[in-house]
Amino acid sequence: MATLDSDISRDVISDQEHHGSGAIHVIMGPMFSGKSTSLLRRIKSEINTGRSVAMVKSSKDTRYAKDSVVTHDGIGFPCWALPDLMSFPEIFGQDAYAKLDVIGIDEAQFFGDLYEFCCKVADDDGKTVIVAGLDGDYLRRSFGAVLDIIPLADSVTKLTARCEVCGQKAFFTLRKTCDTRTELIGGADVYTPVCRKHYVNNNQVVIKASKEVLDSDKARAESCVETLAVMI
Repeated sequence: MATLDSDISRDVISDQEHHGSGAIHVIMGPMFSGKSTSLLRRIKSEINTGRSVAMVKSSKDTRYAKDSVVTHDGIGFPCWALPDLMSFPEIFGQDAYAKLDVIGIDEAQFFGDLYEFCCKVADDDGKTVIVAGLDGDYLRRSFGAVLDIIPLADSVTKLTARCEVCGQKAFFTLRKTCDTRTELIGGADVYTPVCRKHYVNNNQVVIKASKEVLDSDKARAESCVETLAVMI
């Protein structure tokens, strides 16, 4: 905790010293690793230094509240719930947007325009963007565009949870249902954090789902090839 707090303080000071140049900070990890908590802590640090802040989350996430970022512990912060990010300046108001110093983004994996937005806000508009989201899905594949913005980032924080089976560090999210959709929003009723050992040992559902996804991708690829062959 002390290390994370010191990292936050260092980043806040650095962003203030380079005010107007923009910055991107990424917080990622599996479910229940404290990403939203870390995001809120960082946002509150920015507010305490007098910076103007706005929070955004995906409108897809309505688990705890529609207009607040809420941690699994029930701590909340008002936010704008949007279907995409590029519409934020217009919805927020261009004059109000121009005065913003910092924009926090929660559940970033659900935004398809994350990369484009971060480039615009940090590079063109000179603002600080703090992004929190999953780095991988339940199949341990890249989820959304969170990993795509790593090359843009000034800092990257990889958080871990606690394995529900053995109590060791958990790096992965295990889905407890047979649903194979990539986007399946849920809490502890659907997901659990696990270490590598217990991901591998308890993932028969994951193995089956992964095979189904891969077979589906293969079938679509073969269909495209056949279609092209017919066209030629």
